[in-house]
Amino acid sequence: MPTVSIVTRRFEELARTTSYKKGVPNLRVSFVPHPITDRPAELCDQYLKGNDPISGQPLIRQIADGLAQKVSAEDAKSGFLEREPRPRLLQPGKPADIERMFHDNQWTDGLPIVMPTEERVAAMLKGTSHKPDEVVGVMRPSPPHEAWEFTVEMVAVNAVMAGARPEYLPTILAIASTGVTSLFSSTSSFARMVVVNGPVRNEIGMNTGIGALGPFNHANSTIGRAWTLISKNLGGSGKPGETFLGSQGNALTYNNLCFPETEEGLPEGWQPLHVQKGFKPEESVVSVFSGWSLNDIAWYSPLPQQEVIKNWLTHFFSFGTNRATLLLDPVVSTDLKDKGFKSKEEFSAWLAENSRTPGWLYWSTHTAELEQAKAGVEPYASYLKLGESDEVPVSRFIRGATARADGLVGVPSNTIEIVTVGGGTNTFWSGGDFSYVASASVDKWK
Repeated sequence: MPTVSIVTRRFEELARTTSYKKGVPNLRVSFVPHPITDRPAELCDQYLKGNDPISGQPLIRQIADGLAQKVSAEDAKSGFLEREPRPRLLQPGKPADIERMFHDNQWTDGLPIVMPTEERVAAMLKGTSHKPDEVVGVMRPSPPHEAWEFTVEMVAVNAVMAGARPEYLPTILAIASTGVTSLFSSTSSFARMVVVNGPVRNEIGMNTGIGALGPFNHANSTIGRAWTLISKNLGGSGKPGETFLGSQGNALTYNNLCFPETEEGLPEGWQPLHVQKGFKPEESVVSVFSGWSLNDIAWYSPLPQQEVIKNWLTHFFSFGTNRATLLLDPVVSTDLKDKGFKSKEEFSAWLAENSRTPGWLYWSTHTAELEQAKAGVEPYASYLKLGESDEVPVSRFIRGATARADGLVGVPSNTIEIVTVGGGTNTFWSGGDFSYVASASVDKWK
């Protein structure tokens, strides 16, 4: 059946390369101006009535002609084209020339790398009992792209490039095995985060204390950096305009917020993240998160910490997500335990049940309720009277809740994740729109 794809002009290269890779090089594509996000319907209507900005032809006529054309045998072909296997080794050359080749081919993160010689890769492979040719997993920039398969040796090459040590390799392999790219191909410039739990934190000397999120520890820094290189070189990500579309990009993707949880700083009853996800305390685990940003907050106020965090959650906004992650200094976690929160789950549930939604945000995302409010239907009519600057008594962090005039009833969802990290030097905490994606065993890769 003849079809025509409609794409904004900014993604011409993506549309062409994706259709080619999927074995449909003659895919019929018409283009409209970019962007269309947050543009009024009247302007989009003008786009349709205007010309294709790539071909210069009237858009509607071009689409109609494309639909009228019969599908040829060549057009009907589909299926991913075979990717030529890369050579395992490069030809010998001067070190400066080879390093320049790595940068020119975008095999780096733009920073100097450790050259992955055969000797260095062999030394790295001693960090795992798994065979070099064992398949670790597959990774892709985003669902439209093909998934690339990679082996233990391929991961080891990128670990060397990142400057990691052999004892870090099982943790890096565990991250790679999740199949989650750190360079997701979205225009909204995602970031990634990985939290390490269990004995491996101390075995490889990760920093769980002062400056855990900063550039102060070799393991934290190089494990996170290896994830970026794996995403580029093994997951097919990171080519601007084709496999990476983040409008501004995200500085967090240099080492992807890689840090361990400060399990020793957890108050009694507060379980480590990996135990919350179903693993045993003695297991070593990596947990992957996806989001955009973190806000760092040190608050000195007569208000209790839980009220400060609740009020921040109420007014915190990130497009398209009703999830949040809190990174609490051990001082804050202990204070919250002393205030009666016996577990992370209890505190998360309290935040979900007691946080609210700013009026402007509630009405912009609840158009059906707005019509009911204008018709006098309660409780929405009362909500509307509060005004856009007031808080509507509806939480964004409760799944399946039912609105009532006196608030909400419902089962709190696990959309607020809590991790304890830091050196205990301040009542400091960070909050952001990161959400949990997956966990993987480190022990499996030893």
